[in-house]
Amino acid sequence: MAVLRRLMLVALCAGLLSGIFATAAHQIATVPVILKAETYEKAAEHATAEVHHHTAAWEPESEAERAAYTLLADILTGIGFALLLAAALTLHGGEVTWREGLFWGLAGFATFTIAPGLGLPPEVPGTEAAPLLERQFWWLATVVSTGSALALLAFTRRAPWAILAAILIVLPYLYGAPQPTEHGAAAPEALARQFVVAVTVVSFLFWLILGAFTGFFYRRFQPRISSRASAST
Repeated sequence: MAVLRRLMLVALCAGLLSGIFATAAHQIATVPVILKAETYEKAAEHATAEVHHHTAAWEPESEAERAAYTLLADILTGIGFALLLAAALTLHGGEVTWREGLFWGLAGFATFTIAPGLGLPPEVPGTEAAPLLERQFWWLATVVSTGSALALLAFTRRAPWAILAAILIVLPYLYGAPQPTEHGAAAPEALARQFVVAVTVVSFLFWLILGAFTGFFYRRFQPRISSRASAST
């Protein structure tokens, strides 16, 4: 019970701080690119007089509302990922510091950003893409495969497991990411590249901060909870 409480405290604190940072970074780096891409998308729809399925989708009514929902999503995402990192730190054992958390944050960046991004890079609005279900399945399979491979490398030291880890890393790319039948985008290619760079940089900084805060709070809450648990017994 004490361990679960500790994990929740770590996740809430680290997730809240990293989520706030992620929202600020999105407002600076990614949101302006998305807004530009949306103007190209709407212009293309107007020029061709076509009504696509995404034109009827819900959109925020103002920039403040968009920022509020982004903040909520980033905080919830940060809490979820921080809980995952804290659980990994618990299973790994040993002395935990913010530097240790930083290492696990880099592992999270490799698992959730780099690995799936090599096959399915971030796309701006108005970009033709493969069916959503196929992309979600490939993304999830890639994350699970890469995460399992890194876990094998972190928790084991035997050669057969290292070979299995290497196979798991390359397996999603041997299968291949789903691709659209026709490639095309309303936004210029330069804007699409800018978006990929912005998303990758923001994600990199987010995982660094999330990992460092997770390690920091993991160590911070350990003596308090341990002392309370010993006092209750």
